[in-house]
Amino acid sequence: MLRASWLVLALSSIVCGTPNDDAAAKAAPPEVAPREVSLSEALAKTPSQDVRLAVEQVGPGFDQPVYVTAPSNDPRLFIVEQPGTIRIIENGRLLDRAFLDIESKVRAGGEQGLLSVAFHPQYRSNGYLFVDYTDKNGDTRIERYTVSTDRNLADPKSAKLILSIDQRYSNHQGGLNMFGPDGMLYIGMGDGGSQGDPHGNGQNRNVLLGKLLRINVDRADPYLVPSANPYVKGGGRGEIWALGLRNPWRFAFDRFSGLLYIADVGQDRWEEINVVPMSIAGVNYGWKIMEGASCYGSSNCNQSGLQRPAVSYSHENSTCSVIGGFVYRGQKIPEIKGQYFYSDYCNSWLRSFGFADGKVTDRHEWPIGKLGSITSFGEDAQGELYICTSSGRVYRIIKSPGNPAR
Repeated sequence: MLRASWLVLALSSIVCGTPNDDAAAKAAPPEVAPREVSLSEALAKTPSQDVRLAVEQVGPGFDQPVYVTAPSNDPRLFIVEQPGTIRIIENGRLLDRAFLDIESKVRAGGEQGLLSVAFHPQYRSNGYLFVDYTDKNGDTRIERYTVSTDRNLADPKSAKLILSIDQRYSNHQGGLNMFGPDGMLYIGMGDGGSQGDPHGNGQNRNVLLGKLLRINVDRADPYLVPSANPYVKGGGRGEIWALGLRNPWRFAFDRFSGLLYIADVGQDRWEEINVVPMSIAGVNYGWKIMEGASCYGSSNCNQSGLQRPAVSYSHENSTCSVIGGFVYRGQKIPEIKGQYFYSDYCNSWLRSFGFADGKVTDRHEWPIGKLGSITSFGEDAQGELYICTSSGRVYRIIKSPGNPAR
């Protein structure tokens, strides 16, 4: 997620095979496009000058919370704890038992651990959830679990390995797996660690590190490479959807506007957030040719064909690692609908921007007080946003009680 020690692990290679059965691919249903919405609904709104935001704590405190999410149309909150557990808040109360406990399988600390959970779009009927974690060998594993007959308990014995990616170092693990509006499972992978991408993984199309991956977990065992992926017919690993990423700790889809937001943690000088239409395959985000919008390691570079970030900021003001969030699509604060929220681990301000017609429309910084280091954001089934902090607290973003009456 952030910058950890440069612990060197044993040299290894990617071991997971790539199912790509032509017959299965032909039998797969068409990929689902984002639903159409009105222009006024999709465009980012400029927040009213007098709206103010605040936060309220959720739950009593957690053990290194790194993600908050919920299945579709589910009022519960699921909080991912880095050591290897997922906890549930139901009706405002933290349940005593963990929803899932895989601590015995997880290597946690620094940028390693249980880093995210993704509930299948048909979770209500199939009970599938997918986790991204670091195993005891330090490698990335994507595993599927199934909920038990108790809706508040996943079955730890139901583990099904979907994808395993060997890691040489302990940092730049990526960490987010998430279903897109097309029903595919997307996986953010960092460049594999150390510093400066010493093995050139970001631009190497034959490895999965430094990429955004896209797989179909419904049409084959363990997965199928979707036919729309850019290298499915050759030229690189079929799982790759986009390349040139350093450490995409968090990314987000805005199904209303059809945009994909990727917050990519920088090296020494620049942090960046990229925004592209989610339907565009094969985007090259530039690392390590570029860091942010600047050349990396030289005064000039060939930037042709590389995606320039929508927003970048330097390390001049005690910042170090961008923490990507979500576009607000909740109902409780209509004044901020369409704003993408993000933070920085070292400075921990709360900022947002709108995006329309291919460009940033407005930027805001929200004075919400000192929360400590922000490690991640989250979103519930109603589109309300949450903040995770290194202190173990999880906060919900709310409209400040002090907002002027209208």
